[in-house]
Amino acid sequence: METEEPIGFRIDPVLARSWLLVNGAQAERFDHAARSRADIVVLDIEDAVAPKDKIAARDNVVRWLGAEHDGRANDGWVRVNGFGTQWWADDLAALADAKYLGGVMLAMVESMDHVVETAKRLPGTLIVALVETARGLERISEIASAKGTFRLAFGIGDFRRDTGFGDNPATLAYARSRFTIAAKAAHLPGAIDGPTVGSTGLRLSEATAVSAEFGMTGKICLTPEQCHPVNEGLSPSQDEIAWAREFFGEFERDGGEIRNGSDLPRIARANKILDLARAYGIEIAQDYDDAGHAPAPSDTFHY
Repeated sequence: METEEPIGFRIDPVLARSWLLVNGAQAERFDHAARSRADIVVLDIEDAVAPKDKIAARDNVVRWLGAEHDGRANDGWVRVNGFGTQWWADDLAALADAKYLGGVMLAMVESMDHVVETAKRLPGTLIVALVETARGLERISEIASAKGTFRLAFGIGDFRRDTGFGDNPATLAYARSRFTIAAKAAHLPGAIDGPTVGSTGLRLSEATAVSAEFGMTGKICLTPEQCHPVNEGLSPSQDEIAWAREFFGEFERDGGEIRNGSDLPRIARANKILDLARAYGIEIAQDYDDAGHAPAPSDTFHY
């Protein structure tokens, strides 16, 4: 049975599933977002904000990231304007001293230089490279390998506008596959899929299942209500947890020794499932919790 994430629950961004975008021009929404089910809150001063409101939105974000509310830090990420825009340098300068900045999502990444130059101005800051164009997709392996890239994210809306593609999963299969393969090859955490517009029901669940099917381990959310369904869809299922527990139970009953060539990959998969379940606050029966990590190479858990 899954436990309810506590209000304002945050996890390691390596494992983050729901990345909630919040309009930086609407400061009244920040606290509500921080109390939501989002794994990561991303204050948006890029696509959501009209040019005339950019400076005010940036000021809102910097002010909020420097404050505390109800005794806790207002930690958050920021989606900054793309390299080469008139706002990029000022965005980074304003965030350089932000007390509680978790990281930045860099819009419109089309080359590794976009990430490298951003990292120079925000040393030590985690950077999600948001790839949103055909040009960016063609260079995605270089972008993934750039010094400073923490995770990749798929900007579906702009990518579809750039290419003329529809939103059918089959149409975008190649693009999603490129994200997953590039992330894996560069030893990054799983890529973050783009948002599903205007949906919190069955369509969102189906879209999240598509993300998982393509090996993507995060998803951008547009409203707080989308976060919990996305978290559920990108967490180990009860069937997967039951399989992992049953596998380890059988493995221990057989003496805990490798029996054939399929045991090592199954041990790796079962360990990954149970590790993620723990990280996400999903309950695991205690008898399997203690015996849940059978002998296996220490590098079998990769997310």
